[in-house]
Amino acid sequence: IPVGGTPCSSGDKVRRTCVFSSCRWSSAPSLPTSFLHSSKMSEVENTFRKFAIYGDTSASGNDMTGKNFSKMCKECGVMDGKAVTSTDIDIVFNKVKTKGARTITFAEFQQAMKELCGKRFKGKSPEEALQAVYGLIEGKDPGSMGATKATKVGGVERLTDTSKYTGSHKERFDESGKGKGLAGRQDLTDNSGYVGAYKGAGTYDQKH
Repeated sequence: IPVGGTPCSSGDKVRRTCVFSSCRWSSAPSLPTSFLHSSKMSEVENTFRKFAIYGDTSASGNDMTGKNFSKMCKECGVMDGKAVTSTDIDIVFNKVKTKGARTITFAEFQQAMKELCGKRFKGKSPEEALQAVYGLIEGKDPGSMGATKATKVGGVERLTDTSKYTGSHKERFDESGKGKGLAGRQDLTDNSGYVGAYKGAGTYDQKH
């Protein structure tokens, strides 16, 4: 029924595709879905491009490999290891990508997020879950995941504390715990004329 009030006649059925926006029955299209994310979508796309070129300076940023997709999902928290696992990420990546392709476009990435958001945020509506997933992604930068860091857990902390080293191992580090390098691993030739480790070394000339 047109907003004006007069029902559409049978002769108008063909023209409904042109005037559906003025009919009440057409007031339910899911327009909010496309507009709700418009403000944050640019941030999400920026994140997508940053991860897309990570580790490959020649990449255009328009498409993303499976490896970088997995890295992005892990670092942004989309993959939490419980609701969404690495297996889920691989399955979804292969599902949305073009057959025979090795990368996904941003549009395919968006489809992947729609596939994953329901698993990541169970109990939320599809719209809320998608917003929550995009909230995890927007504004993020690739980190150097996998970089070696000193472990401070349990007995490992004692093993990496150089202040507790004794004997020859202690000689490999200075007072600050910094390694001495080659000097700490080899006995360098001492031509001073003094017995090794003699505490009065270098004092003769001062006294005489």
